[in-house]
Amino acid sequence: MLLWVVEIIENRFCWYHCLRETRHKVYCLEERKLPSSLAMDMELDKITNLPGHIIDKILSLLSIRDAVRMSVLSSKWRFKWVTLPFLMFDNQCISISSQDQTLVKNKLVNIVDHVLLLHTGPIHKFRLSHRDFLGGSDIDRWILYLSRTPIREFILEIWKGQHYKLPSCLYNCQSLIHLELFNSLLKPPPTFKGFMSLKSLDLQHIIMAQDAFENLISSCPLLERFTLMNFDGFTHLNIHAPNLQFFDTGGVFYDVNFKNTFLLATVSIGLYVDITNDKNLADGNSSNLLKFFAHLPRIQRLEIQSYFLKVKILLRLLMGISACPMEIERSHWIP
Repeated sequence: MLLWVVEIIENRFCWYHCLRETRHKVYCLEERKLPSSLAMDMELDKITNLPGHIIDKILSLLSIRDAVRMSVLSSKWRFKWVTLPFLMFDNQCISISSQDQTLVKNKLVNIVDHVLLLHTGPIHKFRLSHRDFLGGSDIDRWILYLSRTPIREFILEIWKGQHYKLPSCLYNCQSLIHLELFNSLLKPPPTFKGFMSLKSLDLQHIIMAQDAFENLISSCPLLERFTLMNFDGFTHLNIHAPNLQFFDTGGVFYDVNFKNTFLLATVSIGLYVDITNDKNLADGNSSNLLKFFAHLPRIQRLEIQSYFLKVKILLRLLMGISACPMEIERSHWIP
């Protein structure tokens, strides 16, 4: 049914781009007597009669700009966008193409401010990902607004500029289920007790202190999926997560230590440095990184990338620790 709806919408979207001409044609048709079959088709407007949850689903797949434009399809769609629980602001929500950073920023800020001002009802998902937008006080203001709503998914991708320091109010979002951050500085306040509902965490190009990292992971008791890429501020990956099932990491670190991760089934590890050329990293990996395999009784898929371990050492270890079937994928192993 959804594919059928999308096909109808695509046809209506073409109509939207020539709205003035279409209105004129409709006016002309009304001046004449319409065939009964055509009149019946106009009455049975498939778009108007769509169930509300189908309309919500369609709009949730669009950028906010397209969601607003869809309001012309029928009266039932007109104010749907102000109640959308899923708000996504990306490159598609701005129609201008300019190299002027100030112009792009002002346009995006105005759009987000306008949407949040007119929005009614809960916001379950908020995504901000614009390649020309720099982090700043505007994002602080939006996060403060979201912290007062039952936000479940928060995705923030800052593609340019320095690492954006997250405001302390983000750590008050206890209804979060999915958190995704790109190019951010995380410094939880002393009062932070963890995200009790968080199940999925994706951190890329982040800066965080060692103790803050360990406290964050151990304070998310429901965490099931964890992706960690290109990080600074800590070099020991001490993972304490009793419900963790998926772990994917890549960066420069000394060791990985799993504790109470007996449900972990999929592991992907990439060490982005040649340990044979770095004695400190080599010593740490040869002694510490081997230990973590013994604490993965349910491991089903293991992916080793770049310079994590020499293949002979790894194979010797794997032959002795696991009786369960396991798929091993290797990438850029050192022979």
